[in-house]
Amino acid sequence: MKRKTRRLYAVLGGLGLLGAAAALALTAMEDSLVFFYAPSDLAAQDIPPGRTVRVGGLVEAGSVKRNGAAVLFRITDTAASTPVRYEGLLPDLFREGQGVVAEGRFGADGVFAADNLLARHDETYMPPEVADALERAGHPPGAGAAQAEDRE
Repeated sequence: MKRKTRRLYAVLGGLGLLGAAAALALTAMEDSLVFFYAPSDLAAQDIPPGRTVRVGGLVEAGSVKRNGAAVLFRITDTAASTPVRYEGLLPDLFREGQGVVAEGRFGADGVFAADNLLARHDETYMPPEVADALERAGHPPGAGAAQAEDRE
């Protein structure tokens, strides 16, 4: 076998191993990826129960109900809403009309079981994904906060 041929086989073998390593890494990371959805997006998607996702929007006015340690509420982008169940301590800034992102999975009953709940941290911040989803739904991102402040 000529030297050029051996070198070509070595390079091709190295590229094959590199491709296999990249495929394994991407496959391993697939389970840890968490996607963000607005309630309108959820209506158009078919997300299987048990898959970890993030749902973001505004806490719907009049939807917060406490059931022992669990809190039941709805996240809306003004076009659609999603029921959420969360057990744990609520963030200090959690209230109706405020931006929120819930991370968890859908149950077989269609209710989103949140493991983690994030609320905006000051009067001007809203996660970019939530702001974009609200703008697509025709609702300006700051309007929900202003309405909540007017009620207080």
